[in-house]
Amino acid sequence: MKFSKTVITGLVMLVGVNAFAQKKAEKFEKLQIEMFPKAKEGYKQVYIQLPIAKNENDLKVELFVGAEKTLDCNKHFLVGNVKTQDLQGWGYSYYDVESNGEVGGTLMACLDKKLTKQFVTLQPEIVRYNSKLPLVFYVPKDLEVRYRILRPDATMKKAVQK
Repeated sequence: MKFSKTVITGLVMLVGVNAFAQKKAEKFEKLQIEMFPKAKEGYKQVYIQLPIAKNENDLKVELFVGAEKTLDCNKHFLVGNVKTQDLQGWGYSYYDVESNGEVGGTLMACLDKKLTKQFVTLQPEIVRYNSKLPLVFYVPKDLEVRYRILRPDATMKKAVQK
């Protein structure tokens, strides 16, 4: 009897967890990127499709274009830039990344000479959240695009007057 109660309890919990996981599944708009141009030689096309979210006007997306590099203790950055281009006739934008992978940085003396793997990026970009449109990038083949979703703080704060 005790065994059957344990099995039933386990099954009920499993069904509950499964239902929760399905409810949390993200929903996406139908992806359409066929109208974007093909990547030029030495480049690749990558995209981000954002899930449908409540209050999308409150959200932002922080974009990072970079590469994994083995570096010392200095602060490093990738040399290059990201240009926003208009997709003629569609009213959409895409991002064209120009970088040869060169890394710049500070010139501090690293006493331990230890090298670590770091994701080195161009200057991050912040764009508005819009699940209806993909964020399309054309990046050199050795770079990648990462992102994070920025959410507002729940409480509004007041500036201090001097």
